[in-house]
Amino acid sequence: MIKLILTSRYTYYTLGILIVVGALSLALVDKVLMPVYTNYNEGVTVPDVTRISLAEAEELLTSYGLRFEVADRRANTAYPANYVIDQSPTAEIIVKPNRKVYLTVNSEFKPQVEVPEVVNLSLRNAQIQLQNYGLEVGSISYESSRFKNAVLRQSIPEGTIVEKGATIDLVVSDGLGDQIVKVPEIIGLRLPDAQLKLREAGLRVGEIRFQPSKDVVANTVLDYSPKVSEIVEGETLALIISERFEVTEEIESGAVIVDSTGVNNTPEIDNK
Repeated sequence: MIKLILTSRYTYYTLGILIVVGALSLALVDKVLMPVYTNYNEGVTVPDVTRISLAEAEELLTSYGLRFEVADRRANTAYPANYVIDQSPTAEIIVKPNRKVYLTVNSEFKPQVEVPEVVNLSLRNAQIQLQNYGLEVGSISYESSRFKNAVLRQSIPEGTIVEKGATIDLVVSDGLGDQIVKVPEIIGLRLPDAQLKLREAGLRVGEIRFQPSKDVVANTVLDYSPKVSEIVEGETLALIISERFEVTEEIESGAVIVDSTGVNNTPEIDNK
């Protein structure tokens, strides 16, 4: 039975017809149905809607057969309120009809955000965190501490309400705080020279207290604390600095006697 079917001329005709019909169907879908469905050979050139009001942008995009959505609002003093400052896709790009254009619109009021805590985060994570809050990373300075690239301090404390786009300065560890260094001999040095020697040793100057001294030139290091010979690199020393000893001299004069009447009864000198 199977042999008869395989050798039948009718079977071959049927298979041939199915193959032709399948090929024609594929061609119809590819050349006719899909182009109609996807608007093949149809395109719209996106107009430039930046630097115009949102209402004007809506009217212009609608006239081009496009849709729009306000994706973000930012404060920019170069534009009036509710003016478009950016768009995506950009102008002159060819897109399908009814494509949505995403707009960034200038806000009338600057939005405010709460500053997050980034202390103890890595520098990279701190930058990402601040950017996520709409804040900018300002200057980055380095101090000696054990954990390299860890944020030690931020210029604006966490929880502070600031305008979006505000700048936060960061102090970051340079990773040098795990070394033991010798405290240089600074007693007897002038303050600028002592500060220089401490910086060269990888140490920082903290509190500076002034103490009057008769025998030492002003602005000279008298002592420091903690009073150790070795310390971890990056630690802070407090300095005691001499200052001019002011002496107040009393002016000698005759005795002044004041009675209850308020009359000045200074004894008169008899010149006779």
